[in-house]
Amino acid sequence: MAHPVIRGALVGAAAVLVACGGTDDPVGGASDDIVTGQSCIQSMECRAPAFDPGPRRPWRNRIKSTLITVEGPANHRGRDLLLGPADPQNVIVQLAYGVTKTAFNVDLVDEEVDIFVQRDCAKGWEKIGTSISTSSDTHHPAVEGVGDHGGRVYFAIPADKRLGPGVHRVRVVVAGDGSSTDLFIAVGGRDAPIFVTDIDGTLTSSETDEYLKLLNDGLSEVHPGAPEALDALADRGYLPVYLTARPEWLTNRTRELIEKRGLPPGIVHTSLSAVGAGFGASAAAFKSDELAQLSRRGFTPRYAFGNTSSDDEAYAKVIPEADHRFMFKLDGATGRKIDSYSAILPELQRLPQACR
Repeated sequence: MAHPVIRGALVGAAAVLVACGGTDDPVGGASDDIVTGQSCIQSMECRAPAFDPGPRRPWRNRIKSTLITVEGPANHRGRDLLLGPADPQNVIVQLAYGVTKTAFNVDLVDEEVDIFVQRDCAKGWEKIGTSISTSSDTHHPAVEGVGDHGGRVYFAIPADKRLGPGVHRVRVVVAGDGSSTDLFIAVGGRDAPIFVTDIDGTLTSSETDEYLKLLNDGLSEVHPGAPEALDALADRGYLPVYLTARPEWLTNRTRELIEKRGLPPGIVHTSLSAVGAGFGASAAAFKSDELAQLSRRGFTPRYAFGNTSSDDEAYAKVIPEADHRFMFKLDGATGRKIDSYSAILPELQRLPQACR
């Protein structure tokens, strides 16, 4: 069977997402029904075409910005969005530079950026506007729950440039030095089938392995069978949403992990904290808030993967079926404890297609 989510790098290469009408059959159901009441976002290959941002322009703040950029490489990061057709459409980015791609970055404030879009992941680049990153003195009101501490880009896509149903790659380019970052905006109908998964400990070997790997610029390994299990849901039309308590500055490394470890590409949402959402109550609150925001837009996950009590708590609020909440090696879970991904793979592969 051809994979409806065509593999692609979320880091400078490709991303494809699928969102469509779904099924309420439990795991292991043998029904051949396909729910067709909802329109689908057709899958398509999202390879970035050749890109020419145009000539660089002088810095607005030549001395200050030059000093910031010599701090180290750019660690700009964009905020993926999953939106309904009538939702406001915003491009949200943090601009920063640093010796290492860690929390110790310096924000690039009060500088011009150009915004380009590859509509439907199928066409060439179209410039849709120019914006200026926020200053550290006057904070912009939060957009999509993303607050401002300087160096943010908040660009409201104009009405005549709105993105239609589908998946769109957005590229934000700093006018002064040409550095850039990509993000993805998926637009789909209400009740589009999605699944949500934590990353650290759930897909990787431990909660803290990412920070150890960061020291030597390595990448965590993932549990055996995890890519295949997530692929099984993506194969059936469920859009992956990676919901991780990692800090925002790990966004690009998270995209790299997904691509290089063979996980199906999807929407990536980290916490917005410089230190992450942590564990326990703070992590549960972060994930509950994220899931509530998705639900308000009509996107409620049908399946979820986690490994902590905070995951279990957050998922139970939105997914009533306990056997749809897979909790990796978590004793006492209200969801379904699993000891390996290979054990549930046959059940996931028997699920009917979520859409045509």
